[in-house]
Amino acid sequence: MSPKKQLSAFIKQEAASLGFAACGIAPATRLEEDEIRLKDWLQKGFHADMDYMQKHAELRINPELLVENAQSVIVFLYNYYPSKMLPDDSAYLMSAYAYGQDYHEVIREKLNILILKLKQQIPEISVRGFVDSAPVLERAWATRAGLGWIGKNSMLISNRNGSYFFISELITDAKLEYDLPMGGNYCGDCSRCIDACPTGAITDLRVVDANKCISYLTIENKGEIPQTFKEKYNKWIFGCDICQQVCPWNRYSTPHHEPAFEPPPYLMELGKKDWEQMEVEQYKVLFKKSAVKRAKFAGLKRNIEFLSGSD
Repeated sequence: MSPKKQLSAFIKQEAASLGFAACGIAPATRLEEDEIRLKDWLQKGFHADMDYMQKHAELRINPELLVENAQSVIVFLYNYYPSKMLPDDSAYLMSAYAYGQDYHEVIREKLNILILKLKQQIPEISVRGFVDSAPVLERAWATRAGLGWIGKNSMLISNRNGSYFFISELITDAKLEYDLPMGGNYCGDCSRCIDACPTGAITDLRVVDANKCISYLTIENKGEIPQTFKEKYNKWIFGCDICQQVCPWNRYSTPHHEPAFEPPPYLMELGKKDWEQMEVEQYKVLFKKSAVKRAKFAGLKRNIEFLSGSD
């Protein structure tokens, strides 16, 4: 076995031992096709007020700007599909990815372990880890690493795992054995995600207008939520899973085995008044280790008040 194949096999074996559902490797080339799509998306203003998408656009398409002499992008999928969802009759709903502890911290720790093991194998290796917190077009790299295709809802879909997983990467100057892109698009004529989106955020195949997306409006959005969406929000106060819930490929989703992603008992028990009367100190305690911190207390209260009709 060649050194490239040996190191690639080692990486995938270690990834599996750390709990990753899948691992694929792609050559670190410039993302020329995705650059065109990104520029078009930005020019249409579909990034809303996420100015960082425009500021770091070049870094997103050129991995050598993130790691000098980058040769390989190693992509990992980590399952977060819960064994039990918040029931439909819950006072309010939140995306399943936020049920447990903040995935950034959980997965970053695993990547750090893998980086340490790689440096034990090759001390001079240059490698950097990314967990949805740096300018990396993660879904584009995942398709090139053979882990799935980008569906009509812009989510990465795996024919083995569905779409309930986190994507993370290692970019390195090491040359590795590369996986073949999956190729094709297996959504076919299905349009369930487009039809089910209550705000019409999926404007075209694989194109989402953040200005209309419930996930953006409840998390990244720093302003007020447009009143035109008042009757379309259902009960989502942090993120939205509608386009995943209706996707036929998610019939292949299986519950995760990550204790850190298990929802604390209180989350399932919070009633309408508990949410609406929540104070900042209680919020800090309940969501201390949660990705819900991303919306901040003011953002969460804004979302709740928007749905409850409070002024």
